[in-house]
Amino acid sequence: MDFNITSEVKDKNLILKTDGYINHFGGERIVEEFSKYPISSLDRVTLDFENSKVINSIGISFLIEIIETINQNSCKLYFKNLDPTIEKTFNIMGLFQFAEKDDSSTSITQ
Repeated sequence: MDFNITSEVKDKNLILKTDGYINHFGGERIVEEFSKYPISSLDRVTLDFENSKVINSIGISFLIEIIETINQNSCKLYFKNLDPTIEKTFNIMGLFQFAEKDDSSTSITQ
């Protein structure tokens, strides 16, 4: 299954927009893209899941890796455009203890 990710920084906000199933490969791609940016130069990281409807436990483990990095810095993590199933999974896993839901309508430019 194909997976793509786009990224951009706007006003110290790194926006990572996923497209596809977030499994081992997708999770690795998210971490790779996140790692391209120096965390010390960011105030927030937004993971936009508009085009991702499924995430498995291995994909979540990669998100936890990002959470750990963000928690060691003065940066905030936001999840955006969550599919109801992913949102429920994140609630069950307790990920909203470390991140907030972003309901704003701003989006990444393509």
